[in-house]
Amino acid sequence: MSHIVTVQDAVTAFADFMEPTNAELDAIEQEMPVILADVDLLDAHIVTLDRTPTELDVRRIRRARRRALAARVALLNRTAGTSVPGDAA
Repeated sequence: MSHIVTVQDAVTAFADFMEPTNAELDAIEQEMPVILADVDLLDAHIVTLDRTPTELDVRRIRRARRRALAARVALLNRTAGTSVPGDAA
């Protein structure tokens, strides 16, 4: 009879090291408007997957696309002065 052994100790032994750093959490917080705008855009596209988009659907997608682009521009404008470690000049 062969025994099934779990590898939980090996997996959870590194759990402390796998937590995001404060810098990574700050970066996620800064990018959250872009993430949420992208989710709205995906939602608008998902609604139209199983049917032909109506004029209202097209407008919703267009507005969501504009919000996503505006969120990206705002993020780029906020981070334009910061440098990323290891970034090429």
